Amino acid sequence: MTKTPRLPVAELHCHIEATVSPADARRLAARHGLDISHAFNGAGSYRWSTFNEFLEIYDAVSEAIRTPEDYAEITAHYFERMAAKGLIYGELIVSPAHAERFGVHYAELMDAIAGAMREAEASHGITGRIIATAVRHYGPENAEKAARAAAASPHPFVTGFGMAGDEAFGEMRDYQRAFDIARDAGLRLTVHAGEILGPDSVAQAISLFNVSRIGHGVRALENKRLVDEIREREITLEVCPTSNVAIGLFPSIAAHPVRRLHEAGLKVTLNSDDPAFFNTDPVKEYALCADAHGFSHAELVGFTHNAIDAAFCDDATKRRLRDRINTSKKT
Repeated sequence: MTKTPRLPVAELHCHIEATVSPADARRLAARHGLDISHAFNGAGSYRWSTFNEFLEIYDAVSEAIRTPEDYAEITAHYFERMAAKGLIYGELIVSPAHAERFGVHYAELMDAIAGAMREAEASHGITGRIIATAVRHYGPENAEKAARAAAASPHPFVTGFGMAGDEAFGEMRDYQRAFDIARDAGLRLTVHAGEILGPDSVAQAISLFNVSRIGHGVRALENKRLVDEIREREITLEVCPTSNVAIGLFPSIAAHPVRRLHEAGLKVTLNSDDPAFFNTDPVKEYALCADAHGFSHAELVGFTHNAIDAAFCDDATKRRLRDRINTSKKT
């Protein structure tokens, strides 16, 4: 793999439960007296082969994260590791529904994660924010519940609302109310689309939810008119190359359309999605794409600028992060 110069990296698309390594998942499970041995293969990695199996194992691992302290711990561990590699800004996708199963209510969940983010910024110089997220295959009512919780308990670190999960479950329009609630509460919006399903899912997300970002969105390339609309509306794509390859969407990083998306003039960012499941991290995504697609150092820095421009944080924080990027160019 080509060694790229050290550069500041920013990530917009990372699920908090998926930052937990298999070893840490075992440790958390033991802490709570759980047996999640079915989640691992003989090599000790997470065991899954299809997207639906991935969702099942993801939920099994999530069951080992049961207390606010657990959430604070996994946030702290991930941000410490990533800060050491060059991550300066990271947004974590957090599902209140996962935590609520074990009695962790919305406010204490977000307080725990935000507390760890504050400590990580003070100790390691990494800035974090939270995207409160509905799980699509939990249904529209659950999505509205997540949106209402975010609206009723505003938090300075919870700056966005999104939807993840199985893109093929239900109809996009069934979730419009949840996004309306979140928008009215002042949260910025993103949604998973254009990965499992085709470009129509991206078009619906834009027309129904008026999102400023799309999680994945790679299949938008199948519709030139949609590509033009995304570019004209300056919608940012949260591209996750290794994740797309892992679930079989593309055969390799070299076959991934990230270069085509970039050359189409779209605002591309690089993200790890589910790092512990796919043996990746945001810094590795930059290196893999540089190696497979010949992105220059300047182009990679451009991806970081795209992420900061689209980040769900305040303008003062963005200015400070841009200053860090510009300072890094001179060193």
